[in-house]
Amino acid sequence: MILTDKRILEEINKGSIVIEPFDRKYLGSNSYDVHLADTLAIYKDDILDARKHNELEYIRMHDHDGFLLLPGRLYLGVTQEYTETHTFVPFLEGKSSIGRLGIDIHSTAGKGDVGYCNTWTLEISVKQPVRIYPGMPIGQLIYFEIGGEVLVPYNRKRTAKYNKRTKRPVESMMWKNFNSRLIGSK
Repeated sequence: MILTDKRILEEINKGSIVIEPFDRKYLGSNSYDVHLADTLAIYKDDILDARKHNELEYIRMHDHDGFLLLPGRLYLGVTQEYTETHTFVPFLEGKSSIGRLGIDIHSTAGKGDVGYCNTWTLEISVKQPVRIYPGMPIGQLIYFEIGGEVLVPYNRKRTAKYNKRTKRPVESMMWKNFNSRLIGSK
């Protein structure tokens, strides 16, 4: 079941959902709009390796110029909003206005976990050149009820790779899966 605007407000008041900064005008009937922060990132190398730590180059966008996204390139963005979800499963979806510009904000990672506490890194790609700006609405958070008790929330998992609080986009940490597998096999 998806939470309604009334229920999202109730859960914010209880502290089971945290959105910072929160502005009531961005609360939809059953979602909350999140906004693009001023930092983007691109990988330094053209060829990425899932077993290695791929380094990022950070780009600061400016309000008046924005930044031109080009097809054939992966950009990592980040939400302005820091969120915490302690008893619900958060989903980040693109806004229809963004989709109609040919912008995808995530290819595979729309679902969060109970216990996710951070900003949201966006995996941005475009169909044709598009200029974007910091502060623009970029997606919407939808909250789903869960059935049953969670044994270990994401923010308490020893193996969680994206717990470090940040205001910048975070690169793939897939390489940690390979390193932990290798360490565990010795």
